[in-house]
Amino acid sequence: MSDARMRGTAPIPHSAASSSSAGTSPAASSAPLLQVQDLHVRFGDKEVVRGVGFDIAAGEKLALVGESGSGKTITALSILRLAGDAHITGRALMDGQDLLALSEREMRGVRGGDIAMVFQEPMTALNPLMAVGDQVAEVLQLKQALSRAQARQAAVELLASTGIPEPARRADAFPHQLSGGQRQRAMIAMALASRPRLLLADEPTTALDVTLRGQILDLLSDLQRQTGMAVLLITHDLHLVRKFADRVAVMEHGVLVESGAVSDVFRSPQHAYTQRLIGSVPRRDVLEPEASATAVPAAQARALRVAYATPLPGIRGWFRRGEFVAVKGADFSIAPARTLGVVGESGSGKSTLAQALLGLLPYQGDLRIAGQGWQLPAQRNTPANQALRRQVQVVFQDPFSSLSPRLTVEEIVGEGLRVHEPGLPPADRRARVESALEDVGLTDAQFPGLLARYPHEFSGGQRQRLAIARALILSPRLLVLDEPTSALDVTIQQQVLALLQRLQKERSLSYLLITHDVAVIRAMAHDVIVMKDGEVLESGPVQAVLDAPRHPYTQRLVSAAGLEGVG
Repeated sequence: MSDARMRGTAPIPHSAASSSSAGTSPAASSAPLLQVQDLHVRFGDKEVVRGVGFDIAAGEKLALVGESGSGKTITALSILRLAGDAHITGRALMDGQDLLALSEREMRGVRGGDIAMVFQEPMTALNPLMAVGDQVAEVLQLKQALSRAQARQAAVELLASTGIPEPARRADAFPHQLSGGQRQRAMIAMALASRPRLLLADEPTTALDVTLRGQILDLLSDLQRQTGMAVLLITHDLHLVRKFADRVAVMEHGVLVESGAVSDVFRSPQHAYTQRLIGSVPRRDVLEPEASATAVPAAQARALRVAYATPLPGIRGWFRRGEFVAVKGADFSIAPARTLGVVGESGSGKSTLAQALLGLLPYQGDLRIAGQGWQLPAQRNTPANQALRRQVQVVFQDPFSSLSPRLTVEEIVGEGLRVHEPGLPPADRRARVESALEDVGLTDAQFPGLLARYPHEFSGGQRQRLAIARALILSPRLLVLDEPTSALDVTIQQQVLALLQRLQKERSLSYLLITHDVAVIRAMAHDVIVMKDGEVLESGPVQAVLDAPRHPYTQRLVSAAGLEGVG
């Protein structure tokens, strides 16, 4: 598939074209398309949006930026009156009509009509029981009164306009049969079906890999130019804002603290919060340990191969099984106190590699932890395998789902001790738990009754610190970090990365860092391997690979991350 097709530069079909002229300039309209004035949103006694006001001109791209809890998504949902039981005051003027004063019946004409919305996670926003083409056609039949046959044809054209390959065939696919990028393209096609004048895009790229993020952003830019619609982009990704938006508005704790042209705000941010956001980039602060020919690697693999059994079609499937090879002959070594970064898109095999390293999947080849190999099958809980599990621990991507909501902090962090040191006296176990928590910056002085608290009582960054404490309590030699910061806001991400860097220095820890974020790799890793479709395409010292990538795929990853030429 060509790059142009991947970016979705095919023309918008007539059925989805806007009545606005293509490439409408914000200055071409004498009045704003949308004016939000003194918006307040309250849930019970808690006010989450306080006096927010902004304008969007026809054809303009405005980014609403802030961290989780800043009120940016609630602001967008309130404009469409989709904020549940919220009490909303203020005005949202479009064509002289106050959207906040319209009846529910009148608002149903606005939603999916003049204003459409693309949600953050397409897998939860799409109906899992309907083919994606039927979901797009449903909007066309409802909003444009097309016949079923006309709606089907227009839906295929819309899917084609977003760059989905084989749109006629993909129209019959269910959401789970599409990739993340294809699902998001289907969501955009559904939004465009109503020919909106304003598109609200709520974190449309957060769940996507770095190259797919660029493709979706390019797609939105192309479609915006062709249709003349305005776009309100809701995001916490400042790199996307710099690349996409005309103007930016920054929110903190429900208040709009700064707004202006993107170039002006990024060049000279006025508010302290904006300055902190722009300054919250991953910073490299790692030691370069001296190489030792006698040191035993924390982990080492030669010709590592991991395959999954798959059913074969037809009568062949009665007698034998096929296989899907997820990791194809990977070689790597992690020295003490060093970090090996594994970078690649979803489906590249990086998480499968980590599961094999943790002894959770069967594998072929030679794989050793601190010089010792797993007793195959590695999933068996033999004494040798259990001893090896102490040496390698894991920190998962989403701390909220990886921490049991029914266990207290003391039970969560001390869980490994109950398994590996069952004879340890309760007082000694509690002292070890408190020490591990202190190492990650959580103390009873900060959080009274810390040990008796539950995960929901902590922020995302604090929960990730709990997960790190749980992994550290057994004093492992190697930590597997599976996207440890991708679920966190930029300022919290910076804090967690600084914590991991400090712990590596103090404990001579080795890390296997899995991520699709090239900026995190640059900040944390000593060495890096680049994976695609189960193969290691490129490997070496991190600066050599990222500053002068040889493989075209690595070049695309670095380019998409906006790190070209960064030393």
